Amino acid sequence: MFFGTMPLQRMKRLSPLLASTEGEARFEVSFYFDRQRNAVIKVAVKADLVLLCQRSLTPYTETVQRTSLLAVIRDITERDMMPANYELIVQETGVHETGRLALLELVEDEFLLALPQIPKNPAVDAIEFSTEGEVRPLSDDQEKRPQGPFAALAGMLEKS
Repeated sequence: MFFGTMPLQRMKRLSPLLASTEGEARFEVSFYFDRQRNAVIKVAVKADLVLLCQRSLTPYTETVQRTSLLAVIRDITERDMMPANYELIVQETGVHETGRLALLELVEDEFLLALPQIPKNPAVDAIEFSTEGEVRPLSDDQEKRPQGPFAALAGMLEKS
């Protein structure tokens, strides 16, 4: 088992997606062979990431954690023989020419996969923006009701 911390600013692909690169990521990596003699890597990562809320456009901290099982395969032709619960890592792309595992890239990949697609601070209520500059919080009924592209027209037809 191998564990440690890594500064977030070293993760070049993750950095542009963060509001701040201050802090460290924690990781734990273990290696073993499963019953079918496949080389398996268990990766667990955790960090408090500062993301930009897409509702309020303000930074907020989200705890992100993820655990994955990776199976190392020699080439892509072996993928059909692997159990479905493994994510695959091809030896040629996931391992440096020296035969060493690219740990930084592996940890960074896990964070990229764990990030929310649209960061939303759970402490911020949904708000409705208008072109008149007025900002109103949405009622619970408005927030839950699906809005189609012609919902406003339907409301106008009901009134006439």
